[in-house]
Amino acid sequence: MECNQNVASEDFADFIISNSNYSLDDTLQYNPSACGDYVDSQFSILYIPMQEAAPITTEKYEYYSIPNLYTTLDTSSLEASHILDTLEQPLLNLRGQGTIIGFIDTGIDYQNPLFRLKDGRSRILGIWDQTLPADITQKLPPGMPQVTVNDTIIYGTKFTNSEINKALENENPLTLIPSIDATGHGTILAEIAAGSQSPNAEFIGAAPECNIAVVKLKPAKQYLRDFYLVPDSAEAYQENDIMMGIKYLTLISAQYRMPLVICLGLGTNTGSHEGTSPLGLLLRKLNLTTGFASVVAAGNEVGMAHHYLGSIQSNMDYEDVEITVAENEKGFTAELWASTPELYTVGFVSPTGQIIQRIPLNNERDTYVTFTLENTHITVHYVITEQGSGSQFITMRFQSPTPGIWRIRVYNYLFITGSYHIWLPITGFISSGTVFLNPNPYTTITEPANAYSCITIGAYNHWDGSLYIHSSYGNNRLQFEKPNIVAPGVNVYSPSMNGLSVVYETGTSVAAAHVAGAVAILMTWGIVHGHNLSMNANSIRTLLIRGADRNPVHIYPSREWGMGRLNLYQTILRLRE
Repeated sequence: MECNQNVASEDFADFIISNSNYSLDDTLQYNPSACGDYVDSQFSILYIPMQEAAPITTEKYEYYSIPNLYTTLDTSSLEASHILDTLEQPLLNLRGQGTIIGFIDTGIDYQNPLFRLKDGRSRILGIWDQTLPADITQKLPPGMPQVTVNDTIIYGTKFTNSEINKALENENPLTLIPSIDATGHGTILAEIAAGSQSPNAEFIGAAPECNIAVVKLKPAKQYLRDFYLVPDSAEAYQENDIMMGIKYLTLISAQYRMPLVICLGLGTNTGSHEGTSPLGLLLRKLNLTTGFASVVAAGNEVGMAHHYLGSIQSNMDYEDVEITVAENEKGFTAELWASTPELYTVGFVSPTGQIIQRIPLNNERDTYVTFTLENTHITVHYVITEQGSGSQFITMRFQSPTPGIWRIRVYNYLFITGSYHIWLPITGFISSGTVFLNPNPYTTITEPANAYSCITIGAYNHWDGSLYIHSSYGNNRLQFEKPNIVAPGVNVYSPSMNGLSVVYETGTSVAAAHVAGAVAILMTWGIVHGHNLSMNANSIRTLLIRGADRNPVHIYPSREWGMGRLNLYQTILRLRE
């Protein structure tokens, strides 16, 4: 069926499918009431009417196909990164010109003067607002430009540079383009990475002459929030929407024939922590492409007690993993990931002492656990070999958990090393009081930053030189070195959206914005100016590492500091060596 309905509505369930076995057209033949769209040659998105798709369970659908949920990673600076030194060298003429920085986030305040040229025209080449209906002319005042869905984007509304400029000429731009950034997160990242110099010369972005493209993500559908037990107050965005956002940005890049840097300030604790989710695999492929690089925030999970590193010796029957559950916790998920090729099973001990014996290993079947004295339900699902990583993983879904100390009793079924990981949901998706009693701060890089080819950015405090207290530690689960470098991410200054005050933002997403601007400058040098026409994420990562500042006190590579602090000017100087 053609996608002639609003697939962004709650009437459809979204699934990520791999094109390796069947094409999207083949899949649609077996699902005549569904419709879909290609992301790239690797992946497609399938939309099935909810009345046919329900219930959404891991027994009915592959874990890999159910979109993960992501949230934003945030909780003076250009001098610390030596970006100003580069901008102030007139002979270098490196200010990001001829490149595009793409943002997939909460949107952008397109009226902000920091995103305009000196003549008032917008530097934004395109906005795809996923929250607006495809035919918004029916819901807006007369004068709204006609926007139609083309063959590449089947939901939301796209706005071109000429339409943005037309809106800016209007007395009330929002009557023509009603796209806003309600939280300001996306706007702040764009200001830091790509903002023009402010009229009072007190602020300038890292790449002030680059072009900008924006995807405003729609909020996650309620059925997925329910599936992952995400609190109603949490910001949550779907993996497939991010993937389609990447598709849109690559189309803009191709249209304008410009190199593209994607700044991604989103993350999740769901997944293998190897970068093998569909989103991670998509980025891995694109990062090998000339003229493309993704800069991804490492996450802010250190000190949040959401990661447990398990170790069962060969002479042990089991290991108890203790979780304290906060009052009024409506529910949460926990994921156990085994070291390949090991196998594990689990049981439980409730706060009242009821013991649930080990649940037999049954591949791809849900097991429902209830308790005599608690109103808690736990759904356990074993996957013997997960499609992306090849590892076994176990998902445990706690509904209405009784407050107190819960024990996950982990049994080794096939012993090699006895090492495994368990992750609780990312900060914001779980109560702050629901934590592991014996957490491990390492391997806390959020997805998709664990993908090897991504340029993964931690955060440090440029005011005092210390590491940001919550900046996630590496490495990834395969022990690939992460983060790659760190950049300023504590109390970073940017103008507010109303232009009347300033805001100070903290988090690894802010640090990633710094580096995205630095990467755009390197692409100007390499691709636009013709010094290195084959630049991609891998070569740019190496250049950034070569120029990074390293403290002799630390041993590198560091699981906390990566390969050092961003120093763009030193990177530029070393290009001459």
